[in-house]
Amino acid sequence: MVPLLASGQDLDELLEAETQTGKSYESAAFKATRVINGHSVEQMKARHLDFRISHRFGELNGGSYEFFGLDQATIHLSLEYGIKDWLMAGIGRSSLMKTYDGFVKLKLLRQTAGSDNVPVFLSYMGSGEIFGTKWSDPARDNKFSSRLSYVHQILIARKFSKDLSFQLAPTVVHKNLTATELDSNDLFALGASARYKIGNRVSVNAEYFYAFRSDRASADYPNALSFGVDIETGGHVFQLMLTNSQAMREGGFIWGENNGDWSNSGVHFGFNISRVFSFDKK
Repeated sequence: MVPLLASGQDLDELLEAETQTGKSYESAAFKATRVINGHSVEQMKARHLDFRISHRFGELNGGSYEFFGLDQATIHLSLEYGIKDWLMAGIGRSSLMKTYDGFVKLKLLRQTAGSDNVPVFLSYMGSGEIFGTKWSDPARDNKFSSRLSYVHQILIARKFSKDLSFQLAPTVVHKNLTATELDSNDLFALGASARYKIGNRVSVNAEYFYAFRSDRASADYPNALSFGVDIETGGHVFQLMLTNSQAMREGGFIWGENNGDWSNSGVHFGFNISRVFSFDKK
């Protein structure tokens, strides 16, 4: 049997601060490996597996006929494993555009105080996505490479206090196939997110990604804006959110083709559930 984390264990302890002579490490800038939709600087501990279930319901402006979005749902399932304390990898599958995705994330710097002060956490995240929906024109010469997109992201975070953390995420998204020839294959974006702890096991989060779109772009999609609450219960983390993003992968919600408009109630209620399994030898 695979041993589960003890039900009373605080997930912050998975990233418990280490102490060395003249140096103290900060830990747990965020509650989970995601802030809301986007990655945080947090890593899975080595030999720990995170099984994640994410749901986004339909837009609230669907009205009572669609039960304010609850009749519609998009789901993303993923398995994410800590190879080393500084290296994790994951694979996932989303019902939206029948997309398969994978990523790696490396911890490059860890915030410290003392003799060797390091003011921030620094991580790199790289991912790839393959959409699996059928081509609208199967008679055309459709190439497999046109299904691919890639994301490169630098995560820079600082824990200002035991309650407040902030993160910036410079990002580039590359799509091999765009909607029109006017659209660039590369999109640069900057993400900003924050977490404020309001209790031992509860925190509130906000997340925004601004996309630097070309004036020649065929469409001006809304930027991704999300607000959420993290609730921890033992080995589980429940993340509840309101977001204008239906996609749950960077190539989707940063590019923005499925993003709604907050001013028109184009907002989705959603949740993430995270369950961590330990493969540590007893």
